[in-house]
Amino acid sequence: MKFLKTMALSVALVASAALSQAKAETVRFWYHFDNPANPMADLVKKFEAANPGITIQAENVPWNSYYDNLYTSLVGGNAPDAAMVKLFAQPRLVEMGALEPLGTMIDAWKGKADLLDNVLELNKGPDGTQYYLPVQYVVLYLYYRADLFQAAGLQPPKTCEEFRNAAIKLTKAPDTYGFGLRGGKGGWDQWGAFVFSQGAELKPDGLVKPEAIAANQWVIDLFQKDKVIPPSAPNDGFQEIIAAFKSGKTAMTIHHIGSSKDLVAALGDKVSAVPVPKCGNGQWTSYGDESLAIFSNSSVKDAAWKWISFLAEGENNVAFNGATGQMTVTKSGSANWKLHERRFVDATIQSLPFAKVLPQTSAVSEFVNSAWQTNMQQALTGQIDSQQMMEQLQTLFTQ
Repeated sequence: MKFLKTMALSVALVASAALSQAKAETVRFWYHFDNPANPMADLVKKFEAANPGITIQAENVPWNSYYDNLYTSLVGGNAPDAAMVKLFAQPRLVEMGALEPLGTMIDAWKGKADLLDNVLELNKGPDGTQYYLPVQYVVLYLYYRADLFQAAGLQPPKTCEEFRNAAIKLTKAPDTYGFGLRGGKGGWDQWGAFVFSQGAELKPDGLVKPEAIAANQWVIDLFQKDKVIPPSAPNDGFQEIIAAFKSGKTAMTIHHIGSSKDLVAALGDKVSAVPVPKCGNGQWTSYGDESLAIFSNSSVKDAAWKWISFLAEGENNVAFNGATGQMTVTKSGSANWKLHERRFVDATIQSLPFAKVLPQTSAVSEFVNSAWQTNMQQALTGQIDSQQMMEQLQTLFTQ
């Protein structure tokens, strides 16, 4: 009898082990971190300890080949279960049928209430479906030289009128200019703060409305008539506008919190930030994202959801963003954020309610990558006028 009981126990243990192995799941996860201080191993260890039976296979894929590898893996049937993704890739991924809708999971998730206002709305797909779970973000705001403003007896501008007046008073050419405009590649989002806020839209007839042409002319006039922007602006890129701001060549520029540590290291309390000014009745700033997605071909969707929602929660999300230099998507994490100085965190959070993303289309991609830069440079240098610039850009959005 004792032998039979021992045999039964052994069979039960083997069956239990087999069942446990059958339930064990591995989630393949792709991400991209450049920072050598990578917290992913610690996050994986913490998650696996709290979720027995789920193994996370996290692979740091180089950024330069990230999307080429991702698209190839999806087509080849060897895609990860979940991955970091950006909004620009969402239309193509939706068209491929590659994304698992997350709306139902997000609605049932305890962490939803802790997400910052507007981030879910900003991350919706082109068809209105929630495919992405936000994990980090930045928004553009106005950097200003507090020392130069104080010396001139000025307050940081809240409106376009105040912005222009401050820029004029701060300009002491050729030594100092009021505003550092990024006229080269990538400057469309600076321009957008002044033009999209006043009614310009990337849709049929959206750029040739009188108010859109007038807003664009206002920007051109800052350079041509008011001369509050350095002569180098038509060719200035990111490195040039940041260098000019550090040196005191410019008193204001527009970028996001990713530049704050570098600027504080150079300037200390001489640099501060506020949301971009309100122009007319509108306010607009660019939202930069990084999100998480589950792929529709995954066989472990529930386990993948547990993993990505873990990364978007509380202290886990703070640890995740410690390696990226971007902002936590949580209210709790934002309240006690230590990675950047508080004035830049506040400017970021205060800007989020009016932050926007551009429509996710191929025409917008061409606008961002080449068309805006070419036409802006021509307009600033007087080769075309404001109306011609907007008419030429409008051809991208005729349908």
